[in-house]
Amino acid sequence: MAKKLYILIGTRPNFIKVTRFKELAANYNFEVKIIHTGQHFDDNMANIFFDQFNLKPDYFLEVGGMSPNSQVAHIILKLEGLFHEIGKPDYLMVPGDVNSTLAGAIAANKMEVKLIHLESGLRSFDKKMPEEHNRIVADNLAQICMVTEPSGLENIKNENIQAATYHVGNTMIDTLVKHEPDIDQSTVLDDLNLEDGEFILCTFHRPSNVDEKEQLSKLVSLLTALSKVKKVVVPLHPRTTKMLKEKGMYSAIEVNEQIIVSGPIGYFEFQKLIKHSLVVITDSGGIQEETTFRQVSCLTVRENTERPITITEGTNTLVKFEEEVILGFVNQIVNKTYKTGTVPQFWDGHTTERIFEIL
Repeated sequence: MAKKLYILIGTRPNFIKVTRFKELAANYNFEVKIIHTGQHFDDNMANIFFDQFNLKPDYFLEVGGMSPNSQVAHIILKLEGLFHEIGKPDYLMVPGDVNSTLAGAIAANKMEVKLIHLESGLRSFDKKMPEEHNRIVADNLAQICMVTEPSGLENIKNENIQAATYHVGNTMIDTLVKHEPDIDQSTVLDDLNLEDGEFILCTFHRPSNVDEKEQLSKLVSLLTALSKVKKVVVPLHPRTTKMLKEKGMYSAIEVNEQIIVSGPIGYFEFQKLIKHSLVVITDSGGIQEETTFRQVSCLTVRENTERPITITEGTNTLVKFEEEVILGFVNQIVNKTYKTGTVPQFWDGHTTERIFEIL
């Protein structure tokens, strides 16, 4: 009889981490079901990804936009109801560090379902980040921790977490490798009139960077300064767009012909932009890993990162939100004096297979 693996996903980064489990399940005598919480629920933030990946969730919990506390509570209750309806799985897998990760970990613990935390052991050591608490709780409740990089092994050991722990690699890279032909076929460069290596790609969404007027003013100033070096492409997160408009700053970037502003875009389009950009400037987590795999320069505008291998082995550098500092690194990249990176161990497109072999 096939073992049952249910995977709980809630946000776009989660979707990217689980695209190959269903297609490989039968090879390992597993039945895989995808449960979508609805944390990211609109067309641009969710459905376009499902369509591109041909990934259809089996169950929808329909937990949409609400406070984090309410979101976690609703997911726990709806997941409990679903398990009563369809039966408990042999394993519940929760990827990443978002609200659905925390909710799934608690629900599995209370319902005595074996929990797998995918992307375990990552730590920013910044307790102000909600994601840090989600990671720690999920790791401590998990029976099996699947780790992307050596720092994860060290953190789990140092925290004395009593779970079976495996360094398996990065399932985000599995998705990237699998869909490389689709990425290459994207027409986004032609659509936006961009040339290879002749534009800067920027993404900002973290509250610390976009929620306050002072930070937004710095962001607009930075984008304006960067636009004097190269064209700048900015796929704006909905929260960033909302805040810029509320503070009366959106028009300052909209009227700049060297700044191309869009809403969230599809995975294939975004990956092609990364692949052909001069540099990516971001406050994201996963983009640090994608640029390291691509060996594209990345400047992460944060005080810390939970993905240190992107700095020690990859192409990433942490930078303060200071315009002159960022421009200094951009000049290094333009002049080809910036560091080059290597691709970390097990970031090879076959992490999903290694996980199934372990299970």
